Amino acid sequence: MTDLFDATPHEAPSTAAPAPPAPLADRMRPRALDEVLGQGHLLGAGKVLRSAIETGELHSMILWGPPGSGKTTLARLMAHTTGARFIAFSAVLAGVKEIREVVVEAERAHARQRTRTILFVDEIHRFNRAQQDAFLPHVEKGTLVLVGATTENPSFEVNSALLSRCRVYVLRALDEDDLVAITRRALGDAERGLAGLAPEVDDDALRLIARLANGDARAALNVLELAVQLVPAAGGRRRVTEASIREAAQKKTLLYDKSGEEHYNLISALHKSLRDSDPDAALYWLTRMLEAGEDRLYIARRLVRFASEDVGNADPQALLLTLAAKEAYDFLGDPEGELALAQATLYLALAPKSNAVYVAYDAATADVRDRPAEPVPLHIRNAPTRLMKDLGYGAGYQYAHDAPDARVDQDDLPDALRGRQYYRPTDRGLEAELGRRLAEWRRWRAERRRAEA
Repeated sequence: MTDLFDATPHEAPSTAAPAPPAPLADRMRPRALDEVLGQGHLLGAGKVLRSAIETGELHSMILWGPPGSGKTTLARLMAHTTGARFIAFSAVLAGVKEIREVVVEAERAHARQRTRTILFVDEIHRFNRAQQDAFLPHVEKGTLVLVGATTENPSFEVNSALLSRCRVYVLRALDEDDLVAITRRALGDAERGLAGLAPEVDDDALRLIARLANGDARAALNVLELAVQLVPAAGGRRRVTEASIREAAQKKTLLYDKSGEEHYNLISALHKSLRDSDPDAALYWLTRMLEAGEDRLYIARRLVRFASEDVGNADPQALLLTLAAKEAYDFLGDPEGELALAQATLYLALAPKSNAVYVAYDAATADVRDRPAEPVPLHIRNAPTRLMKDLGYGAGYQYAHDAPDARVDQDDLPDALRGRQYYRPTDRGLEAELGRRLAEWRRWRAERRRAEA
């Protein structure tokens, strides 16, 4: 197998210091398809990807999955199983120049040895459009087999021309049992794993590692390796405890990218849990976002928006409370200010719900955008000059405070929109009272007009 960035030594290796051992996660990569766990929907007997690999009928593809789900491992296994050349580079480091070099190498290998080349591009979503377009003719001709890996939704991050020439395979996060099996395999492997250190790790400890790794095999193996190394050998054995595991892990790995799909998934989950009046779910999703490092003021803005969009006049206090939570966070910072965001979240979840303001605003916006700009009725125009008064500005205007109950019967909408009713209050919370007042006012005006008629 070949790597584009492999260095060629210029001196005899005997004078160089021995290379440090590779990390456990790299040493324990599966060496056969049957060793890959958690991706049975792709690699099970008769599944399309397994069949393509075993028959050598490779095609360009995008492997989309969370960190540590096996994207790189799967790409390497494809090359190993089919006897193809394997060239890997990262989208963070490579550009169009490197792509051209790879294509030249691939063409030479195919011409001389009839050998196919698998080009593995890690983090392909980081390539810009021009870089992605550089692959197109070579993927189309079959000069190389492109295998792109991404943690981001390819429909957002890979341009449509390249996406149409590749199949997308979705890898799943590994579950707890998969991660326990992987770590147990490493503990028992004397050649590549940790068996030579004689570690003692019970099932409860392995399950703790699996929970902390959050579906990421690389993270699980990294924690296991460090936990074993942190424990001093006693009587030739290393007893791994919960304390050593937590020290190795430091903090649970949370899948999150503040500009990617999981960002939108979690804010959607928070918003919809609030709308469903489920305080427990809303608090969970809020905490997930906080623990993953989301911008606190972004969350505060979304809570303020929710207060208007989904609570509205059913509980106007919600808007005041969310604004106060934003100010409290600004004043206190982390971690104390996070409690104000939690308080606002729970209040919003339990508040009566109404989207009547949102619906009314959308309806008014549609009229403003789709209809001519109607003139303001003369009687509600201001008339600061004599000319404007002579033109009828303000003529016939009724000052509401001079009328009984401050009610007047005059049309304030343009003639073309007379009778429009944008706001339709619900019967929930305070909005039920507002609805009662509105219905009474509309009834009073209708009776006045009938009497005048």
